[in-house]
Amino acid sequence: MKNFHDLPTPSLVLDLDRFDFNLDAMSRLAARSGVALRPHAKTHKCVEIARRQIQKGAIGICVATIAEAEVLARTGIRGLLITAEMVGEPKISRFVEVLKTAPDTMVVVDDPANAGALQAAVAAAGLSATVLIDLDVGQNRTGVLPGDPARRLAANIEACPQLRLRGVCAYAGHIAHVIGWEARRQSSREAWTRALETCDLLRNDGHDIQIISGASTGTHNIDAAIPGVTELQAGSYVFMDVEYSGIGGVDFKPALFVLATVIHRSGSKAIVDAGLKAFATDRSFGPQPHGLSGVSYEFAGDEHGRLVLEESSTTIAPGDKLRFILPHCDPNVNLYDRIHCVRGEEVVDVWPVMDRSGGYF
Repeated sequence: MKNFHDLPTPSLVLDLDRFDFNLDAMSRLAARSGVALRPHAKTHKCVEIARRQIQKGAIGICVATIAEAEVLARTGIRGLLITAEMVGEPKISRFVEVLKTAPDTMVVVDDPANAGALQAAVAAAGLSATVLIDLDVGQNRTGVLPGDPARRLAANIEACPQLRLRGVCAYAGHIAHVIGWEARRQSSREAWTRALETCDLLRNDGHDIQIISGASTGTHNIDAAIPGVTELQAGSYVFMDVEYSGIGGVDFKPALFVLATVIHRSGSKAIVDAGLKAFATDRSFGPQPHGLSGVSYEFAGDEHGRLVLEESSTTIAPGDKLRFILPHCDPNVNLYDRIHCVRGEEVVDVWPVMDRSGGYF
């Protein structure tokens, strides 16, 4: 068993005590609210974490890519929902192969032509597939618009005998990081109003709408209280990051860190061996030192980070191992192939990310 301080740096480190706290907190909220939990694996891309989420009561797992679906399906994870459209080849053929292993895998659809292509591929394989309509409730990404456009798509899906329409996916990612719980609550309720009204229209047209899926970590405690929402897709709650720490009203603990080594100290400056290649850079801010006051981080190149020490007496010296809260957890995990799990200062396990040694990317 390794000590925390023996790990090579930079490394991705998961504090299991904090991780377990986050798992339990989300599971309790879902159970208390009477909604199902189908957390998103795009955050962690890790089979072991998916297993633990299901052990804590999740009914399945959301994934963003066909590769994630393949990895989870072949390792026994069931109840998968692919939340991005499977359009064109080889995605559709790979989706059919996943169905052969995990027949309950669901996929979202937002276009009649895509529904037709899925129908043809699934029928040729002698299978059937459950689909959800992907609704654009304001994110301006994928999805069909609520109301009549969704009704027309539902009619197209109904004409595909191997496709079973069972619900809608109404993920509002544009609301996830709205600052202030009340402002976020108002925005989320507006988005859900459009989605739920559309579900009523679809039911009036005779469609069997059972699953109404959405919600982010930022809105989980808002959306769980909205009548009609059946399941939560939140994913980042397992790890948390700098961005979520600043929006207010989200009580999970930062659990995932990048571990770095101090390699230089000069006056009010220190340099660590974790730079642009160690952290996600898709936000306007960088990582945040954990457990330190009077210290801020600046990117200083591919392999280097600069610590600005506001108090010259700060006891940071070459050789010290420091932890940093990730700017944005999802793309940060994607930079690594393993997660080192620790309790206290002991490394108790190592979990692969996306089983990349098996050739899945």
